[in-house]
Amino acid sequence: MIDRLWKARGVAVITALLLAVGCGGEGGGSDASGGGDSGPAASPVDAATAGHASGMVTFSGMAPANAEIDMSTEEVCAAKHSMTPSQETVVVGDGGGLANVFVYVKEGLESLDFPTPTQAVVLDQDGCEYMPHVLGVQTGQDYTLKNSDGILHNINASPTENRGFNVSQPVVMETNRSFPTAEIMVPLICNVHGWMNAYVGVVDHPYFSVTGADGSVSLQGLPPGDYVVEAWHELYGTLTQNITIVTGETAELSFEFNADMSAAHVPLGEPIDPMHPESHRTVDHQ
Repeated sequence: MIDRLWKARGVAVITALLLAVGCGGEGGGSDASGGGDSGPAASPVDAATAGHASGMVTFSGMAPANAEIDMSTEEVCAAKHSMTPSQETVVVGDGGGLANVFVYVKEGLESLDFPTPTQAVVLDQDGCEYMPHVLGVQTGQDYTLKNSDGILHNINASPTENRGFNVSQPVVMETNRSFPTAEIMVPLICNVHGWMNAYVGVVDHPYFSVTGADGSVSLQGLPPGDYVVEAWHELYGTLTQNITIVTGETAELSFEFNADMSAAHVPLGEPIDPMHPESHRTVDHQ
C-alpha cells in the first residue's frame, strides 16, 4: 500500500514538473510562436541601397552660464566631483558645437516597421547627476535606471503619450522600464535632488542621435528617400531640415541654434523646469 502511494506521488511530481516546463515556468522561457527561437527580427532596410546623413549642430552668440549645483548636503555625491558641478542646460564645445541635442528622423519612415533592440540603454545616477543628460530609445526598448550612488534617488517620468512612473531607488540597484509609444521628449526629475533632470526621446525607428560637445551628428543606413530631420534642445526648442537620401551618399545636416531662441517653447511630454516646475514653457521652433 505504501509503495503504491509513493509511486502515485512520484507520478504526480513528474507530471507537475512537465506541466511547469510546458507552460514556460521560471526555469525556461516559452516561445509564443511554438516554432522555436527564430532570432531577432530583420531590419526592413536593404543595407546595399542605404545612404547616410551627418553634420553639425552649432550654437552662435553668447552662451549663458549654467547654474552651479550645491551638493554640500550630499557628501557622497560631492566627493565624486573635483570641481563645483553645474547644470547641463547649455553645453557648448570649443568649436561651437552644441551638446545634448536630440536629432532624429521626424518624417519619412512611417511605412516601415523596425525591430525592437534587445540591448538596454542605461541611464545612470552617479554623483547625483543623470548620465547621460539626454538619451534616446526605441519604442519597446528597455532602458535601465541605475543608481551608482548608493543613496536615495527617485526617477519621476512625466510623459503625455506614455504612462508615467515614479521609481524609488534607495540603494545601489537597477530597474528596467520601457515606453511603448513614440514621444518627444519625456522629462525625468529626481524629487530628492531638485537639480537632477534628464530627457528621453522615444522614437519607433533607429535613426536618432544625441550630440556631444563637438556638436557632431550622424544617422547611418537610411533607406533612399525624402526625410524631415528634427533637432531638439531643452532650452532653444526645435529646428527642422529636409534632406534627400541617395544610395551610397551622405546628406549634410546643419542646425544652428542661437541665444535669441531662448524665448522659445520646448516640445516636452510635460514641461518641467527642475528648479521651478511650475514655470517652464513650451513652443516649437521651425
